[in-house]
Amino acid sequence: MQTESPTALSLALDPSWPAVTLSQAQEMLTVAGGKFEIETIAIRGVPTRVWKNAPPNLSWLIQAARAYGQNVFTVYEDERVTFEANYRAVATLAAKMLGMGIGRGDRVAIAMRNLPEWPVIFFAAASIGAIVVPLNAWWTAGELEYGIDDSGARLLFVDDERHQRLVEAGLALPAVEQVIVSRASGALDGRASRLEDLIGTPHDYAALPDIDFPQIEIAPDDDATIFYTSGTTGHPKGALGTHRNLMTNILSGGYAGARSSLRRGEAIPEPTPRTMLTVIPLFHVTACSASLMGVIATGSKMIFMRKWDVVRAMEIIEREKVNITGGVPTIAWQLIEHPDRHKYDLSSIEAIAYGGAPSAPELVRRIHEEFGALPGNGWGMTETMATVTSHAAEDYLNRPTSAGPPVAVADLKIMADDGTTELATGEVGELWARGPMIVKGYWNKPEASAETFVDGWVRTGDLARLDEEGFLYVVDRAKDMIIRGGENIYSSEVENVLYEHPAVTDCALIGIPHRTLGEEPAAVVHLAPGMEASEAELQAWVKARLAVFKTPVAIRFVHETLPRNANGKILKKDLKVLFEDRVGVAA
Repeated sequence: MQTESPTALSLALDPSWPAVTLSQAQEMLTVAGGKFEIETIAIRGVPTRVWKNAPPNLSWLIQAARAYGQNVFTVYEDERVTFEANYRAVATLAAKMLGMGIGRGDRVAIAMRNLPEWPVIFFAAASIGAIVVPLNAWWTAGELEYGIDDSGARLLFVDDERHQRLVEAGLALPAVEQVIVSRASGALDGRASRLEDLIGTPHDYAALPDIDFPQIEIAPDDDATIFYTSGTTGHPKGALGTHRNLMTNILSGGYAGARSSLRRGEAIPEPTPRTMLTVIPLFHVTACSASLMGVIATGSKMIFMRKWDVVRAMEIIEREKVNITGGVPTIAWQLIEHPDRHKYDLSSIEAIAYGGAPSAPELVRRIHEEFGALPGNGWGMTETMATVTSHAAEDYLNRPTSAGPPVAVADLKIMADDGTTELATGEVGELWARGPMIVKGYWNKPEASAETFVDGWVRTGDLARLDEEGFLYVVDRAKDMIIRGGENIYSSEVENVLYEHPAVTDCALIGIPHRTLGEEPAAVVHLAPGMEASEAELQAWVKARLAVFKTPVAIRFVHETLPRNANGKILKKDLKVLFEDRVGVAA
């Protein structure tokens, strides 16, 4: 079982904190007639608590956001698109898609980096009842082919890089009727045409005609998206999401912020436009659902980078007065540790949030101490369209190994291996989650859907526990748990101990094969710049704090932070090669 960091328990900023309990905050926020009022409705036959005031669908949201007018919505290099300009581009492209014969239920795939065109395409397709398929822009041509063919996309939007990748591979893509390329660098032929011929460049959006927005009837539980799971092993599965799934995140994010304010004894602030440096790819639910939806609802600004570069990020933060950034723990560490950080004015930062992977308790403290910012974290997955729990401010400072409590419309429970027995508080088992954010199932995979989605609950595959107040602690992925001679070793338990060492800023525990024990724990570690630690020193550190069998039998040091997928999850399978010399070594 995980333990709290011994230094983290004294980090409350105010001795009177918390001003209210979690249950008191929920009661105050969900009062009838209030912004976060809850009602119970049937979703696919299951009574489900929902946010009564959530927007009904993506079409309604993007039309309502027009009211923000000349507020800047997206920034990419020298391209600045206002909410009015974005609205005109969405309306124009939606009408063009209808003219192509695209309509309700048709799949429209997007394979491109974060660009101003991305949300235009997303909302244009969703607003006419089509199902948007955001594809991982990091995928190889073969992986893109799988997602395109599996979803049955009729229309494919790509940027020049993805287009070249597909052309060079010579893929047939039989279901695709048209390929529309953004920022094409050369001549196009066959099915391909230029996006700019339909809506111009982002510089042109403001000059597009003010046409009538297509009015397509869309119910909250209509299909909206297919987001593919991480797919670290085998083919990824397409999670079929609804308009309600995405709209739920708007109120869930607002609720989490209001709950933090009440916990601190502060008045609940009105939604205020903020500036966000968005580093996570929009093809991931964290960026699209948890971030983009809230940005649009609050009239905020979203800044894109061509690729992550810490110096470039600090320049942007200073110039644009960025309030919120983050993504994965690596980004926060790089901002903290960069030797030139003092040369930039980063005082506008109010919050650094991340998810997808455990982080060092030390990182939580340093975000607050060195930026004066509030750290943020939470738990969700592709199958939950992002936010289920949210963790921020003093709650996070005092429970740095937790993923926070669930939002008011979500339920969590910990289940035994039999799938029918609910475990007691504090016991470790499989995490199940329920709420209006849970997707319908997996696209065209009825057997996998039946195994994972049960009476409104999603079986997450995460091993976790809940404490007495309902705070979630994710211990491990079930498939990543190490079993050494019949003894279970939860990787995050060992990783948290390693993180407590002052020299360790990134680490992962993996299992390596052993001919008699089955497998043994081994660790990969990245040290802070200028810090030193030996394998023996870190082994002794763990041995002094945990049972001996949990001590890594080998530790490998790497110069860079550990490899992660688009979700921020460490690619542990890629680390096993570092221990080839240990395979089969006897105890």
